[in-house]
Amino acid sequence: MYPHIRISLRLLPLLVQFFSPSVLQPFRLLLLLFFSLSALQSFSPSLHASRVKDIAQVDGSRDNQLVGYGIVVGLAGDGDSNAATTLRSIANVLQRHGLTVDSSQLKAKNVAAVMITADIAAFLKPGSRIDVTVAAMGDAKSLQGGVLLQTPLVGADGRVYAVSQGPIAIGGFSGGAGGAGGATVQKNHPTVGVISNGAIVEREIPAVVVRDGVLTFQLHNPDFTSAARMADAINLAYPGSASARDAVSVDVKLPAAYAGRDVAFLADVGALEVTPDTLARIVINERTGTIVATSTVRLSQVAISHGALTITVSSNLGVSQPNSFNNSGQTVVVPSTQTEVTETKGGFSVVNEAPSIDRLASALNALGVSTREMMAIFQTLKRSGALQAELIIN
Repeated sequence: MYPHIRISLRLLPLLVQFFSPSVLQPFRLLLLLFFSLSALQSFSPSLHASRVKDIAQVDGSRDNQLVGYGIVVGLAGDGDSNAATTLRSIANVLQRHGLTVDSSQLKAKNVAAVMITADIAAFLKPGSRIDVTVAAMGDAKSLQGGVLLQTPLVGADGRVYAVSQGPIAIGGFSGGAGGAGGATVQKNHPTVGVISNGAIVEREIPAVVVRDGVLTFQLHNPDFTSAARMADAINLAYPGSASARDAVSVDVKLPAAYAGRDVAFLADVGALEVTPDTLARIVINERTGTIVATSTVRLSQVAISHGALTITVSSNLGVSQPNSFNNSGQTVVVPSTQTEVTETKGGFSVVNEAPSIDRLASALNALGVSTREMMAIFQTLKRSGALQAELIIN
C-alpha cells in the first residue's frame, strides 16, 4: 500500500524490545491508525463483491411455469353466481365419482372456478412439493375457507407435471352487508390465495447443464463489464477455462481435475466472488413516491429553480331568510365560492458537478424540495442532458 513506510509484522516485537514504552507511547495511535487503514484497504475489494451463484444462473437449470383449471368448494355462499362453466365443472367432478346429475339442478354459491399457477424448479424429483397460487375466474366474492379439489398442472408442452389440492390461505378478508346502503370492508385480495406445498411433482423436467464439457452461466443483469469481470475471476481460480461470449453468457470449460464431478465444480465456481458493475439508473415509482438511484449516477453542473403554485377553491352554502314582515318571501339557499391562489417564490440555485449520488442527494435536499418535486426535477434534468443516467418511471 505505502512502500516507503511498509513495516514487516515480524519486526514489531524487535521494535518493542528495542524502544522503551515511553518512547513508543506517542507512536501507538499512529501505528493503530496505520494498520487499521491497511486492513480496510486489504478487505475493501470484497466489500461489494457477490458470489457467482447470486448474480448468475447455469444455463439449463431455469424454472418452468405450470397452470391448471379447477374448482374450490366450501365457500359458505361466497362462490360464483351459478355461472354456466362452474355448473358444468361441478357436474364433471360428480360424474368422475360415478354420479350423473343435470347441471341445471345444481347451485354454485359454495363453489368457485379458479385458475392455478405454479413454478417448478429444475431437478425436482417426483414426490417433491411446490407452492401454488389460486385465483378466482368468475364473480366469487372470496376464497376464504375454500378447499381446492385435485387439479392437474400442465406445462407449455401440455404434459402433466404436478397435481395440486388442499385448503387455501388468502391472507385477507372481506366483510360487510354490501349492496345499496350497505358498507363493506376489504383487506388485500380475498379472491387470490396460496396453498403452501400444495402441489406434488409427478414428472421431473429434464435438465442438462454441461454440454460437451462446457457449462454456461447467464447473468441476471446483462452487462459487458460484469461478464468480463466474472470471466476474469473464474480464470484466476481456473486459468484458461472461462470466456465471456456476450453481455449475458459466460462459457466455462470443465477442468480435467473435475472430470465426472460436475456438481463439485459448480459448487466451487458458484462460491467465487465477483464485483458486478452497476448501470447509472434512477427508478421512480410515482404511485408510492419511491426514488432509487444507483451509486454511478452523475450530474453535470446545472442551475435549478423550483417553486410551487397552489390553487384552493372552496364552496359554501348559505341560507337567505326573508323579512318576517314580508309574507311573500321564501327561504332560499345561496351558494358562495371562494378562490385562493398561493404561489411560493422559486429559489434559483446552482448545483455544482456532483461526482456521486450522495452529493446529488445532498444538493437536492439542500433545495428543500418534496419527493414529488424531486421527481419533476429528475425528469427536467434528463431532458436538459445534465443527468447522465437512465431514468425509469413506473
